[in-house]
Amino acid sequence: MGFVARDSMCRVIDLGVVDYDDAFALQKAHVERLQRNEGDDALLFVEHPHVITVGRNATGRAIVADGRWIEARGAKVIATDRGGDVTYHGPGQLVGYPILRLEPGRRDIRRYVHDLEQVLIDTLSDFDVEASRHLVHRGVWVREKKIASLGIRISRWVTSHGFALNVSTDLSYFSLMNPCGIEGCTMTSLSLECGAPISMAAVRERVAAHFGRVFAREMHEEVAGVH
Repeated sequence: MGFVARDSMCRVIDLGVVDYDDAFALQKAHVERLQRNEGDDALLFVEHPHVITVGRNATGRAIVADGRWIEARGAKVIATDRGGDVTYHGPGQLVGYPILRLEPGRRDIRRYVHDLEQVLIDTLSDFDVEASRHLVHRGVWVREKKIASLGIRISRWVTSHGFALNVSTDLSYFSLMNPCGIEGCTMTSLSLECGAPISMAAVRERVAAHFGRVFAREMHEEVAGVH
């Protein structure tokens, strides 16, 4: 393989199904290590149990369902420190949390978001789904339907939070809100667009490959729990 510079390595860790609070704590621990210049970059993959997360830019009007109805659907509402508005996470959705030290030449928030969108657009293309950016709203779209949401945090140029790509998600949960604060937003999923079930493992593999190319990282698969 040859020599790989420390700063070009990125660990890929599939954590499986993880509660949102536990994943948040794990992200914070990774961020703090990188801010101390310890350890390597990481791309954490998870699926969350049903949860609605409220970002720093939420207006308070995005959740349209009564709290009792949300609870009846088996979901909970959690405030978080990422950017963006309100979104849903649940089974069948691939959530990616890149914990990266952005090198000086890439310390541009708009570029970082643009690059994350490109990773997902290229991934969807591998499954013959033509996706694109929206002229007004962030995220990734298939025609007028949103298939992936982004919400990030950058602290001392270390990234956290990231993206949520609907693979085989139960889209009915998005009816509890205006997704990302967008009234009338219609969500879609990769399985729906393909008209057939899609392997989550196959999607993870393609996301990791495109992530490595776009962010110039050598991706190293690791077993969850190895730090």
